Amino acid sequence: MNRKLKLWDAVMLVMGSMIGSGIFIVSADMMRNLGSGFWLIVVWIITGVMTIAAAISYGELSALFPKAGGQYTYITKIFGKMSGFLYGWGLFTVIQTGTIAAVAMAFSKFTAYLIPSLNEAAPIFQQGEFQITWIQILSIFVIIFLTYINTRGIKNGKIVQDIFTAAKIIALLGIIFLGFILVKNSHWSENMSFGTQVFQNLKNTSWQPISGLALMGGIAAAMVGSVFSSVAWENVTFMSGEIENPKKNVVKSMVLGTSVVMVLYLLINLVYLNVLDRDGIAFALKDRTAVAASQQIFGEVGTIIIAVLVMISTFGCINGMVFAGSRVFQTMAKDGLFFKAAIENNKNGVPGKSLWMQCFWACVLALSGQYGDLLDMISFVIVLFYMITVFGVIYLRFKSPELERPYKTWLYPITPLIYLLIGTTFCVLLIFYKPQYTWPGFILILLGVPVYLFINRNKKNINEIEEI
Repeated sequence: MNRKLKLWDAVMLVMGSMIGSGIFIVSADMMRNLGSGFWLIVVWIITGVMTIAAAISYGELSALFPKAGGQYTYITKIFGKMSGFLYGWGLFTVIQTGTIAAVAMAFSKFTAYLIPSLNEAAPIFQQGEFQITWIQILSIFVIIFLTYINTRGIKNGKIVQDIFTAAKIIALLGIIFLGFILVKNSHWSENMSFGTQVFQNLKNTSWQPISGLALMGGIAAAMVGSVFSSVAWENVTFMSGEIENPKKNVVKSMVLGTSVVMVLYLLINLVYLNVLDRDGIAFALKDRTAVAASQQIFGEVGTIIIAVLVMISTFGCINGMVFAGSRVFQTMAKDGLFFKAAIENNKNGVPGKSLWMQCFWACVLALSGQYGDLLDMISFVIVLFYMITVFGVIYLRFKSPELERPYKTWLYPITPLIYLLIGTTFCVLLIFYKPQYTWPGFILILLGVPVYLFINRNKKNINEIEEI
């Protein structure tokens, strides 16, 4: 593959893939679980620390294996083909494609905020609870359009990514600055007055103080939102085969990109705490905390400003995920673990068929309307794969100490151990206190086991025939 992506492009891919629609809505559910400005900040800081620690740890693997496929390649090289396949299986069935569908739906819903006729239009098709709406059709159109743009060559995808990521960063910085300048009635002192106390109000009734095990469960549930808003930075590793000097630039882009995004996320939440009271954050209409805050900052025009910002943000996020995801499926195909057609590059030097396969499944998920339920349950699995990969850094130090490491994890082994400690705590708390967020995603990944065995059974039969 031609290495056409510079460090700037890689950083834009990291940041653009991370910043989608999550940061504009997840703080509402987080506040309902925590009921305290102090703890809202603490959870975002914890999430930031674990995200940056993972990025720093991944850097060592990206320098060791500077090839397309990224995280899939790392897991395969360290733990074997089956482990790599299960990651790729989860990525194709829901992690990558489900996120593309969900973010595309967020784009369409905020478009409908500006064009009410989209919301008011009768469903195109309805059978029982299943329906196809114009919002779904717009989502599918956006997915297909951005897939087409990316099939025209890496330059097109790069330009879209750079422009839209830069635009949303500038817009976020503007809201952060004005969120402290233009607001006359600050709620900061009120929101921080609860101190280290934690409250829950999940049914819009009354705030109840919690502690002990309930507190741990509340923190874990709140982290589902912050963690899901902070993933997808690893998409840049999928593009390693097309990044200049990947042994240095991939790790630089991950550390720079995740650090800047997590600071932006923290600052945006400080704006929420300054502009809105506790109920205003927790019970914003349809969880649109950013819309409620923007109204307080800019007046009625604020709703239009935030709708446009979310559209820019989600458009760039979809492009980044479309841009990167197809490279994993192409690498899997080369390993004999995905459709053979995905191996080929088209005349523009990009994996065209892999892009269209990814597009097709993302559109199916958008049409089905089930992507939201799936994604609620997949944060656990995403963190699990992050943990496996980060553990791979430590495992490989013992297994293959002789390997030349162009980049070594900063503060090893403290950095990977920090991630593993926080990640393990998060996963264990979810298993015990919020199992609905864990077992469905885990079962989905386990369904990949018989698929892998079937693929390899067919290979074995072919090899036996060839030997005869």
